[in-house]
Amino acid sequence: MFWTKTLEERKSEYNGHLKVARTFGMGTYIQADGLTQSGGIVESIWKSTIGKIKNQDINNCLILGLGGGTVAKIIQKRWPESKITGVDIDPIMVELGKKYLDLSDVRTKIQDAYGFESTGYDLVIVDLYRGDKFPKKFESGIFLKKLTKNKLVIFNRLCYKDKKLIAIKFGEKLKGLFKHVEYFYPTINIMFICSN
Repeated sequence: MFWTKTLEERKSEYNGHLKVARTFGMGTYIQADGLTQSGGIVESIWKSTIGKIKNQDINNCLILGLGGGTVAKIIQKRWPESKITGVDIDPIMVELGKKYLDLSDVRTKIQDAYGFESTGYDLVIVDLYRGDKFPKKFESGIFLKKLTKNKLVIFNRLCYKDKKLIAIKFGEKLKGLFKHVEYFYPTINIMFICSN
């Protein structure tokens, strides 16, 4: 029998109802309006995605949509010397990550990722969800073109029900900007692993 214990609940201007929970088998995780954003199943999704990166030196990494820091922790373990910058618009989400998910050793910027200088990195993670919504401005050519000036960029998109067609169209757009776009499907997500 699985048990779930709620550790904390908060209201966020950006992500709605936030809940930190601990479940036997899934560990500690943060949900936004019922969708797991950090920890839990998200950790296994990012472990398998980061595992796809072979023979790459990652000295500096940018995470757009830091959340509770799940992917930062995985990158720190894989490339311990890498300098990580995390950007998130939601200070409460980052605070909960520090309190419950061991988010540390990351240069954190609380701001909208759209205006952040996002060029010159070995790896950029783009995980910019508000609950289950991916803001349209992060699909714009202006935003995406800036990201082509990095060595490797990984986009996380939900890929189920009505979100599947939107994600596939987004992948086609990425193919027009990056020389290489690999599709990877961990669970209900699609990861676009892009490089030039």
